[in-house]
Amino acid sequence: MSFQAYLDNAEAQTGLTPRQFIALAREQGFAEGAKAGPVIAWLKEAHGLGHGHAAALAHVITKGPKIGAKHVGKAGPHGDASDTLWLDGAASNPAAAG
Repeated sequence: MSFQAYLDNAEAQTGLTPRQFIALAREQGFAEGAKAGPVIAWLKEAHGLGHGHAAALAHVITKGPKIGAKHVGKAGPHGDASDTLWLDGAASNPAAAG
């Protein structure tokens, strides 16, 4: 599953976009640069997410929307088309149109 797909699936499960999760995390005191472990634990406990989905969201909460080039442009289920994740909801993602 691509990084973006983890975010999109977390949105489908919770009804919250990644950007909304970032805002909620800030309200909980999790700032950019926070340790991922406590953020993951909060996402799992408060929102019922599995570890993979929580970890993907923790990345954007603690590090922002940029991802490493390891899977960018790669074919297959783990490939992402861009090094920047879309945070404003799957339905509004222009890369998903088409």
